[in-house]
Amino acid sequence: MSEKPLTGKVALVTGATRAAGRGTAVQLGAAGATVYVTGRTTRAQQSEMKRPETIEETAELVDAAGGHGIAVQADHTDPEQVRALVDRIEAEQGALHILVNDIWGQSGEPDWNKTVWESDLDSGLRLFRLGVETHAITSHFALPLLIKSPGGLVVEMTDGTNDYNATNYRVSFFYDVAKGAVSRMAFALAHELAPHQATAVLLSPGWLRSEAMLDGFGVTEANWRDATKAIPHFAISESPSYVGRAVAALAADPEVARWNGKSVSSGELAKVYGFTDLDGSQPDAWRYIVEVQDPGKPADATGYR
Repeated sequence: MSEKPLTGKVALVTGATRAAGRGTAVQLGAAGATVYVTGRTTRAQQSEMKRPETIEETAELVDAAGGHGIAVQADHTDPEQVRALVDRIEAEQGALHILVNDIWGQSGEPDWNKTVWESDLDSGLRLFRLGVETHAITSHFALPLLIKSPGGLVVEMTDGTNDYNATNYRVSFFYDVAKGAVSRMAFALAHELAPHQATAVLLSPGWLRSEAMLDGFGVTEANWRDATKAIPHFAISESPSYVGRAVAALAADPEVARWNGKSVSSGELAKVYGFTDLDGSQPDAWRYIVEVQDPGKPADATGYR
């Protein structure tokens, strides 16, 4: 296969300011794609996340990886901003081949371990707005352009495979329902896109070493294993590049339609496509969580990465 199998392809990665979105944008760039990266935080304006990462930095990382990054500030809760974004992509590129819906972007944590009636309602509804409605708004405007070219790919990024989420409460009513909604979106899009020779996939990273996660544990990507002293199961964690490589592998697969409507994880796809994380390992977090973490066994990632 070509070292840059996505040369000539155009991608839109939403929520690309940091974490899985940034990792995905960079890996699509490494495969040769032109990548539009969107988010609310720029060098001139910060979002409610109050994080230092910017979409300009992401675009520069895409360039450095060998692709072409284009940063566009966009609030995906605003239909007119999304309409303008897609119009710009069509005017500048004439096509859209890959859409990655990775929008989340809520400041603070959900009300973990609280019932729906104990949770802050405004915060919960804001979570729905940012984590669910944004995906629908983006698909509404972007998919008419994507289906103009056969072989298009839509990736709905989530947290947890369908199998896991079907039997595990995700520690918050609003978080649980939001992730379930994104899962169903991928299912519905698979049915709607199939007649247009396009594919929709639900993809989950494992325990992601996002910028915020590393900061919270007081480590960096270079010394992340130090965090396992306090949080032993962090041994199964993965970098954002890992799920990014999963998306790039899907996008480069001429038989990607075999995944239409499926729920997969970065660890599962690594076994199929042979890619690795930055350290050369292949962490399989969701199998580890089911077989080691949830049963309360001692942390040991042997055989799981």
